[in-house]
Amino acid sequence: MAGIKDVAAEAGLSVATVSRVLNGHPSVSEDARRRVTAAVERLGYRPNAVARSLRTDQTRTLGLVISDVMNPYFTELARSVEEEARALGYSVIIGNADERPDLQDHHVTTLLDRRIDGLLVSPTDGGSPGMLGAARAGTPMVFVDRWLPGVDVPVVRSDGRAAVRDLVAHLHALGRRRLAIIAGPAATTTGRERVDAFREALAAHGLELPDAYIGQGDFQAGSGRRVTEGFLDLPEPPEVVFAADNLMALGALDAIRARGLRVPDDIGLAAFDDIPWFVHTDPPVTAVAQPVRDLGRAAVRALVDRIEGRPGESVTLPARLVVRRSCGEGDAGIESPSPVRRSTP
Repeated sequence: MAGIKDVAAEAGLSVATVSRVLNGHPSVSEDARRRVTAAVERLGYRPNAVARSLRTDQTRTLGLVISDVMNPYFTELARSVEEEARALGYSVIIGNADERPDLQDHHVTTLLDRRIDGLLVSPTDGGSPGMLGAARAGTPMVFVDRWLPGVDVPVVRSDGRAAVRDLVAHLHALGRRRLAIIAGPAATTTGRERVDAFREALAAHGLELPDAYIGQGDFQAGSGRRVTEGFLDLPEPPEVVFAADNLMALGALDAIRARGLRVPDDIGLAAFDDIPWFVHTDPPVTAVAQPVRDLGRAAVRALVDRIEGRPGESVTLPARLVVRRSCGEGDAGIESPSPVRRSTP
């Protein structure tokens, strides 16, 4: 592999001159700049980013630790983060925690060892020691989607409470009264928040959420199947199952079909976290959609602000209800956006 000395020899210049060209120093001549550029292209030279980071104390690299790369929500989030980071002159290294705190810590430690400039994290469960230690040590960090109360880190997330209220009002208008939820992990903020929002929305219509209609899931398809099977075994099964994420909704759909039942004729299905697949299921699934791409962009901007010495701003964006046909709507369809709300941590 070619080094800077090879570039200097090829260009017929000193190593010092080549270094100044590569680092954008204004004192070099246009002729020297052309000769170095041509030599770099001929030799396929790539600057040593690690060595450069030791000189500048910056690698122009961000770390992103997501909860589950198999979840389409996080896949889209990672893509949005990478696109925005690239537009701002940063690269991104991604770590998949697979909903495991130990794996989350492994990725955080590895990324910090690689001298990344800042971290975007969607905390798994209640966080993990390494991630919490990095936050408290002053590592530039932003929580995205999930957050940890009491940790002084900007949070970029969506607020689904209004959309869940819209969903319950919609189901109530359809005459559905027995509504159940497949909840996410209680250790996560999103898991708790979605159950609380659902319970509050039911209460607004004089409906209760019995314990039998709350199934504990883990944001994975298998738990959606297991919980839905339990609902279907009840003496009085729910009329609609609301899954607190897209993978659990797909698991619920599998369980319903395995019993020879039809959605929505025998039981309705709704989901939190809309995904492109939902328009292709039969019937298309009614869902609460988060502004995933906007969340990714806002998270990167907040992190870059922290890296560059500006106060990172927490951002809350509204989710919205997308009505399709999985709860007995026929051919109806609406989308209900809400205004953006911003806050400081």
